[in-house]
Amino acid sequence: MSKETQELTRNPNLIAFQTNLLAEYQEKNKTVKKGQTIFIGSSIMELFPIEKWEEAGEVKFDKYIYNRAVRATTTQFVLDHITTQIFDLAPSKIFINIGTNDIGFQVEPEIFHENYEKIIRQIQATLPDAEIFVLKYYPVNNVDFGSDKDEAVLFATRSNALFNQASEKNREMAQKLGVHFIDVSEGLADEHGNLKKAYTFDGAHLLPDGCKVILENLVPYL
Repeated sequence: MSKETQELTRNPNLIAFQTNLLAEYQEKNKTVKKGQTIFIGSSIMELFPIEKWEEAGEVKFDKYIYNRAVRATTTQFVLDHITTQIFDLAPSKIFINIGTNDIGFQVEPEIFHENYEKIIRQIQATLPDAEIFVLKYYPVNNVDFGSDKDEAVLFATRSNALFNQASEKNREMAQKLGVHFIDVSEGLADEHGNLKKAYTFDGAHLLPDGCKVILENLVPYL
């Protein structure tokens, strides 16, 4: 277990946040409209303000988009909470961006990819008519960021090279399991392949303007 993982598992504030957010999701799930679209993942997805935009009338799609992502989580977390995050909503479309923390927390690649495949197979078994979209990991920027302590820890085990390598494994998995693998990051990167500084507050997580780029790229699939 990496030092970063150990710190996170000992962080009572983070654990409390995750627990409270799951409880909030469980309560909201009682009144959701079935057959809609959901976003699943870790902080990259959780911070995506899609429901805020929908409620404000800024965006509108044929199907409502529910966000059930939870920050600082891994593929194992989704497996452990798959009912709350996915099955209770009985969605018709599922967009998944999970695994960057598996990489960052240095989970064994075999375990990480095995867990991801388990997630897909469980969805297929429980929701056979649902469309599943596995998202290519977004670029990061450790050139303009990484100078302070928190950013240095973040990028100690995360890089575009690692994310691209893992994305290719996810592409192979998606092809094998018959689900969609999509890259919706067009426009996020600069000429060097790094996440544009204007779209992020720490080099990895997106500001609302960055999320709008992603949403525009997602429109054909929504």
